[in-house]
Amino acid sequence: MMSLMLQTPLLSWIFVVLWTFLQLAHGLTFFPDNAVFVAKAGTVSLTCDSATTGNVNWVFIPHGDVQKIPLKGTERRLEVAYEDTPELGEYSCWSGETKLWSAHLVLDAQDTRADSMLNCWAKSYNCSFNCHWGDTDYTAVRLGLGKDCSENRKNCSWITSSSQQHPGQGFMFELSNSLTPSMEETTRIEVTAEAMNDYIFHRTYKTFFLRDIIRPESPKIVQCQEVGHQLNVSIEPAASWSKPHSYFKLEHEIEYVSRHNGKNIISETHLIPREISKLRVRSRDAVVRSKWSEWTPWRHVRKPGTPKKRNSKNKCKPQRHNKDPPLEQN
Repeated sequence: MMSLMLQTPLLSWIFVVLWTFLQLAHGLTFFPDNAVFVAKAGTVSLTCDSATTGNVNWVFIPHGDVQKIPLKGTERRLEVAYEDTPELGEYSCWSGETKLWSAHLVLDAQDTRADSMLNCWAKSYNCSFNCHWGDTDYTAVRLGLGKDCSENRKNCSWITSSSQQHPGQGFMFELSNSLTPSMEETTRIEVTAEAMNDYIFHRTYKTFFLRDIIRPESPKIVQCQEVGHQLNVSIEPAASWSKPHSYFKLEHEIEYVSRHNGKNIISETHLIPREISKLRVRSRDAVVRSKWSEWTPWRHVRKPGTPKKRNSKNKCKPQRHNKDPPLEQN
């Protein structure tokens, strides 16, 4: 009995792992070379594309299955007629035991969700930006840039996800564009997204200027120095922000907590009251008024009169357990 009790949690854990693996393994994780996208009603003609001649045998394998289902007819052309939804899966033609050709039938979603599933952003005005596909119903997703992809030309260079899909998190992509600073202001970026699983295909588009998706990374609080009854907060852009900083200017917001009443206050200037307990900052492009960066982690501020290290004028210190490096001393 004791042995059984010890094994039961282990068996349950193994079952959960296997179930999770099977769930992740289900669904196409690639785009078939010969995919046929069909509507919900109609007829699809499949032609055995092979150099061989003579009659053939047709076989159907439903998506997510391995069982081969023989189909009637030996002609090289197969008509798949349906009133609602066709049998989705792989259709293949055979000569004896030799597979000559195959096609995957996938339902074209043809919905109008536009680009709501695709979110793109850029950390700077450099040549790369990121996109996130958030719909986890799809198991294979790819992105393409430019007219070759939006017009579905064969020479489109598709980009696959830069990270694997995790349950509930979608797909992440890193893309590069060839825009020069002079072109960026007048040239729209075109992103085409294609997504599919065993049964459904979805295609959508997103166009934008690079400036529309700018969102800097969090800046760096360099130091906080007493100036009379105020603190002067020195802030530097993130290392990823475009240079020179004198041209690619950022504006900052400082949020601080008052020692007097505990209220959170936001300041747009670098000079803030000295009687505060902690602060944090964020940035955005000062010219195009981009999205704000994420806030930095909170930084504690030493109470006036608190002993400090010799020759240190820096009043800010990292919050406990903060991963940020200590602030520079002056």
